[in-house]
Amino acid sequence: MPTHLTRRGLIRGITAATAVATLATGLAACGGDSEAATKTESAGTVTVGRLSNGAAKETGLKVSEVKSISAELPAAVRESGKLVVGIGALPSGSAPLNFVGSDQRTLTGSEPDFGRLVAAVLGLKPEIRNFTWENLFVGVDSGKVDAAFSNVTVTEERKKKYEFASYRKDNLAFEVPKKSTWNFGGDYRNLAGKTVSVGAGTNQEKILLEWKAKLAKEGKKLTVKYFPDQNATNLALSSGKIDAFFGPNPSVAYRARQTANTPNPTRNAGTFSGAGETLQGLIAATAKKDSGLAKPLADAINYLIEHGQYGKWLAAYNLSNESVAKSEVNPPGLPLDNS
Repeated sequence: MPTHLTRRGLIRGITAATAVATLATGLAACGGDSEAATKTESAGTVTVGRLSNGAAKETGLKVSEVKSISAELPAAVRESGKLVVGIGALPSGSAPLNFVGSDQRTLTGSEPDFGRLVAAVLGLKPEIRNFTWENLFVGVDSGKVDAAFSNVTVTEERKKKYEFASYRKDNLAFEVPKKSTWNFGGDYRNLAGKTVSVGAGTNQEKILLEWKAKLAKEGKKLTVKYFPDQNATNLALSSGKIDAFFGPNPSVAYRARQTANTPNPTRNAGTFSGAGETLQGLIAATAKKDSGLAKPLADAINYLIEHGQYGKWLAAYNLSNESVAKSEVNPPGLPLDNS
């Protein structure tokens, strides 16, 4: 799942724990689909950052169908007139990537917004469907989802079943209480003796468990803990039950800003590429292997990059430092020995 999250926009007047609890309630009410989130305004405008509770600057972006790109779509998708975009935000979401907006029903965030932008270039109506992380991939496998836009890291293991069109750098980060003096420093050995929380089934879990195994061989201990949602993780961090949370950089940075003026501020204690030490990790739109979607998705993303909408989308969510120069089809991913 996640990779990094730079959440800089503050949810005004809401503490981190309250904000996540609110998001969880909204997502539960939202269910599997989020019709309101699929809105593409008339006259070729897609508004990003709608109802975002300050997580983004609401920005209207002009974008229309590019027929030379939409012609590349598989016939079944083109004739359906819609792009079914999968988001793995249940149960509680992760601002600013995917979360329930201020109306308590609309699934918003940088990921669904980017899916809407890509759909506009392809001349398709975006249909946003919300899943748990695990069921997101079931949706892609079953054909219920055309493409997942949900902070999915490219890995060589996933390439066995999926094809990718990259659109953002993938970095992970350690979140600690601001008063903590611990820093990761890029060396897994600094985790010895620590208790760290991580999301189950995520790319960062795989990396963390590999570090745990390495430390065990060295006679050192790393304790890994799991919690049902981000709210529970936040409470564990503030109460001292864990030393750090290892997750996507964007969400860690977002919460650091969000908690800055609360009794329990947090900070970023170091980052790590989602693809390991030797490769820059990448986040990508994810479709079923041999679906024929990766190339038109990449071409649509590159159109948005070249014509400026991509940069404005990232800026709206304060994620400009995660930009890529171009979208690649099936770029090198997290190696098999670590994926």
